[in-house]
Formats: sequence, structure tokens, C-alpha cells
Amino acid sequence: MSTHNRPERVGHMVQQLLGEMFARGMRDPRIGLVTITGVKMSPDLREARVYWTVHGDAEQRQHTAKGLEKARGYLRREISTQIKLRVSPDLHFTYDEAIDRGERIEQLIREVHEEEKEREHSAAPEHDE
Repeated sequence: MSTHNRPERVGHMVQQLLGEMFARGMRDPRIGLVTITGVKMSPDLREARVYWTVHGDAEQRQHTAKGLEKARGYLRREISTQIKLRVSPDLHFTYDEAIDRGERIEQLIREVHEEEKEREHSAAPEHDE
């Protein structure tokens, strides 16, 4: 059996486990409604880049990032008890900006549509003269 998919499969398992742990709730009040958007494992399975997002403003995101960094050891131990690997992966949390970028793009599109409507509305009376 080929092993080139293994990091992807293990990453998916880590993502599921972390998602379940965050859904049950963490003791740290800084860690709120965290969503794990993806996990990318290194080929040797020693490191996991965990992509996350949270509802709230930039201040909430900073508090959550600090809480996640504090919880790294606990989360790593929990993962190692659930997934039997030779070495427990070191977790690196990275905020996933894709959702923010998507929201910004949607906002810009709405603004363009509103400006077009305003231009059409203001241009219509001029043609009636």
C-alpha cells in the first residue's frame, strides 16, 4: 500500500479530533467558537499545521490565538491518546484568512452593485429632460 496519502489521512483524523474537542468546549475562556478548517501534516507526520478560524473581531482572534498556543501541549497529548503514531505531531496553529478574504470580496461586490444602482438611479432623471 502506498504511503503518499498517509499524511492526508492522518491530517483528516487530527482535524476531526480537534473539531470534536472544540465542540465539547475547552476550559480556557479565550478559546470560543473555533472552527478547524484544515490540517496539513508533514510527510514524516511529526508536525501538523492546523488552520483555524473563529467568529468575532480581530481582538477575539488574538485572544483565541493565545489560548490555542497555551493549549498546544494538552491538545497534542489528547491527539496522541486517540491516534496511535510513533511520534505525536507537534501542532502549529495558523489563522485561516481565506474566510476573511471571501467576506471582503463579497463586501466589495455588494459595494459595486450599490454604486451601480445609485448611478443608474441618478442618471435616469437626466434622460427625462
